Amino acid sequence: MKRLVECVPNFSEGRDAAKVDAIVAAMREVSGVYLLDRESDADHNRSVVTIAGEPEAVAEAALRGVGKAAELIDLTRHSGAHPRMGATDVVPFIPIEGVAIEDCVALAKKVGREIWERYRIPVYFYEAAAQRPERTNLENIRKGQFEGLREEVLRNPDRAPDIGEPRLHPTAGAVVVGARKFLIAYNINLNTPDLEIAKRIGKNIRFSNGGLRYVKAMGVDLRARHLAQVSINLTDFEQTPIHRVFEMVKREAERYGVSIVGSEIVGLIPKRAIELTADFYLQLENFSPAQVFENRIEDSFAGAPVQGPGKLAALAQPFLDAVAQPTATPGGGSVAALAGALAASLGQMVAGLSRKKKSQAAYVERLSDALAEFQAASRALAEAIDRDAASFESVMAAYKLPQSAPEEAKHREAAIQQALQGAASVPLEVARRAAEIFERLRQLESMASPSMLSDIRVGRLMAAAAVRGALENVAINLESITDAAFAARMRAESESLSARVGETPVSAGRT
Repeated sequence: MKRLVECVPNFSEGRDAAKVDAIVAAMREVSGVYLLDRESDADHNRSVVTIAGEPEAVAEAALRGVGKAAELIDLTRHSGAHPRMGATDVVPFIPIEGVAIEDCVALAKKVGREIWERYRIPVYFYEAAAQRPERTNLENIRKGQFEGLREEVLRNPDRAPDIGEPRLHPTAGAVVVGARKFLIAYNINLNTPDLEIAKRIGKNIRFSNGGLRYVKAMGVDLRARHLAQVSINLTDFEQTPIHRVFEMVKREAERYGVSIVGSEIVGLIPKRAIELTADFYLQLENFSPAQVFENRIEDSFAGAPVQGPGKLAALAQPFLDAVAQPTATPGGGSVAALAGALAASLGQMVAGLSRKKKSQAAYVERLSDALAEFQAASRALAEAIDRDAASFESVMAAYKLPQSAPEEAKHREAAIQQALQGAASVPLEVARRAAEIFERLRQLESMASPSMLSDIRVGRLMAAAAVRGALENVAINLESITDAAFAARMRAESESLSARVGETPVSAGRT
């Protein structure tokens, strides 16, 4: 049976895209770990990363993320709207498949011990992994945040960590590690900058103050948007559905003469939670999840071979749906990266099949080398799909930074320029890799089975499209970059890459 665990570490950095990229890269170095989502918020100055995989692989990835965050994040210089006590603030493990909550508790305890052994960062355990009843709730552990806990832990034994010495790491603070069920992070924005109203609403709806069961909430100041936010953690969406939370916040807001201007999901949300909300607002009679088209498709093809009728379309549809959404990401950059990955995958297929044929026996060694190259290129470009989207999200986050004071405006402009350079660099990497694939596929023609020549030609067309599409994304970002030397280097390389794919007729006959 497959054993699948999710981990959602929260890092105290949401403004410096390069630092977040480095943390995520450290986690992705672990084989068998899949990056499901990453989101950064400049107001909160916090990033939430979602990974999944086999328990041991996920545990190692989380540990590497903690280590890299400790290197890059200095809490003595950190500020943001969201409470925090660590460079890596929380590391929860969530059972997904073939794993029980007890297994995640054991995993949390193992990771907690290893954090102290590797990095000398003290650890507290929460939720199902809590070693004391009062530490089940994260807010009790995090009371006073980094600055307050740093002083109190020295004189109050009750605030001592569960693992490590009774003092915080000088710059990385402490890490809270735990095990819990699936949590929905849900924020509701109000049409007022009055933080006190958001705080009162948060107090009224959270369970610890007599509000809704399975709800934690607080008020947050979104300075860049001149709004107040009710930030919510929903720990059991089936017992307390998301629409019930929305309606209670709406009623509480009306008491203060304000209204809701929007809400957001941070990270991922189960489809079941959306179904419950749709059922409530549409007042559907005798509604069943089986009536949802995607659910029926999934049930129909469960256990069917990947190559079965309709199955390939079902595999592609989630990405197509994501691109079709009225959101900025994923966009053209991610589509260009996918085109390059598909080109490399076609090369991988052709090389793999050709080396099995007796007629191509003389090329087995060269085909094996090509297979490995295409495989690596496909993986790198697939990762670039998320990297491109994340780089553009960093640009949007930078534009949302406050700019009221001269220092804030200066910091905002510097963050924008840094993010724009990152958003130009990622598609340029895609173009480089795709240009290499374009040329490598041409070399493959002389070694491959003649029956697969059309696959090579389609691959070259896709690779050329990837280069040109990626370079379009480079160009549009360069328009706003003020570093003339950086822009000149990027334009020069862009011209060179464009020339490499040129107008080469891929349908030429074999020579």
